Amino acid sequence: MARRAKAAVETAAAEAKPAAAKPRKPRSTTPTRESLAALSHERLIALVLEEVGQSAAFKKRVRAALAALQGPDTVAAMIDRRLSALEKARGYIDWQKRRAFAADLDATLATILADLKPLDAGLALDRLLRFLLGADATLERVDDSSGQVHAVYEAAAEAASGLAASLPADAAVRFATRALAGLEGDGFGLIGGLLVDLLPNLSAAALDPLDAALTEAIAALPASEGKGAVLAAGGQEWERRYQRHRLNRLRQVIADIRGDADAFIAIEQEMSPEQPDTVAVAERLLTAGRAAEALDWIRRRRRQGMRVVTRADLIAGEIDAEGPDRAREAVEIRILDALGRRDEAQSLRWSRFEASLDPDVLRDYLARLPDFEDEEALERAFAHAASRKDPHGALSFLIRWPNLDRAARLVLDRRREWSGRIWELLAPAAEALEPDHPLAASILYRALIDDILERGRAPAYGHGARHLARLGELARELAPGDLSPSHEAYAAGLRKAHGRKSGFWSQVAG
Repeated sequence: MARRAKAAVETAAAEAKPAAAKPRKPRSTTPTRESLAALSHERLIALVLEEVGQSAAFKKRVRAALAALQGPDTVAAMIDRRLSALEKARGYIDWQKRRAFAADLDATLATILADLKPLDAGLALDRLLRFLLGADATLERVDDSSGQVHAVYEAAAEAASGLAASLPADAAVRFATRALAGLEGDGFGLIGGLLVDLLPNLSAAALDPLDAALTEAIAALPASEGKGAVLAAGGQEWERRYQRHRLNRLRQVIADIRGDADAFIAIEQEMSPEQPDTVAVAERLLTAGRAAEALDWIRRRRRQGMRVVTRADLIAGEIDAEGPDRAREAVEIRILDALGRRDEAQSLRWSRFEASLDPDVLRDYLARLPDFEDEEALERAFAHAASRKDPHGALSFLIRWPNLDRAARLVLDRRREWSGRIWELLAPAAEALEPDHPLAASILYRALIDDILERGRAPAYGHGARHLARLGELARELAPGDLSPSHEAYAAGLRKAHGRKSGFWSQVAG
């Protein structure tokens, strides 16, 4: 009887005991915290060891994580060994080894940020600065045409700036002062960029000693040998001027942070007494509420220097190499508005539009017109665009505005003037015109195809084949006689004139 009662109690207890929880099955095979948590520790360890045997960069990350268990000094020593090896290395790294090298650098950066920084932010910041100070020597021996290696150093500079900004004022000043000393060998601008990002995040108390340090560094530089100086061996005179320029630019950043327009102007005139940046000076004066002085500066004539003409300028057409600078005009307009000289500002906006056919400038102009005057002004703008000697700029403007009806009319009116070489305009314009203006789209597609085949642009044969296919589809929407020759005759003419371009016709067949 007692045994029976004991068995009953044990059975009841067993039934009352909760069953062991079964591991939850992950909902997805995508590696996430939730899905990886379902794996056993043994399985995860096996996966880690497998990857350690295959990836040198991952092996370094795992070793750093293990070193972190022993404290910050162990991690810092590991990083220092890697940085020392980088500083001593002299071998050239070609494009075939670039990816593995970039991965190794990235692992070093990750070790600093993920393993050392949580343990000791000061030690991490020291290693980041040392990492950046060695950037020039490393980048000069790497085929980094893709920018992959440079991107790692840019990430390091950004991390250093953010970490330094979080330090107390005294510590931030000490770090920035040490970084200043690295400007001399900062050929890739990483240290300078770090400081430009850091300075606005520092307190006013931190800016004073930094400005003083910059002034001292400038005073310590050898005096310039003058405008007509013959460069010494190794370009020493140029290097002195460049270093002086960079230090002064940092002083101007500090002046901007303080809102001190006069200090900015004084530094600008010291750097470029004969040709100061009048736009930059005018912008500071305008921000300071000194619009009249800003207008005087913006209207000072500067000697015409080299002008960079972009592809967009070429598309717009009618490049005026002696014309006013767009950035200068934009600031002048803002100044005139601040002075209440509305008519002058509007006149300048219109002249800017006439020269550039910039839709945003026209919108700005129209928005400031009295009621009921904007429609007449808009019609005048369309007429001006259509009258331009080169129609490509007008087409670009009408497509971007957009006014597809006027764009189609322009294409038809000047159908023999389109250049397939300007494919970055004609191709999207043709696509935009297809739905409602198939004839205009067809004219542009033909211009593109003709240029591709006449110049034998083999890399563009695929595009040409697609354009020809679209022409066949659009031909069904055209009335007989709309486009001469007909699509069939046009295609036959292409075959006759360019039949030997087998690469193109194989694309058409495909």
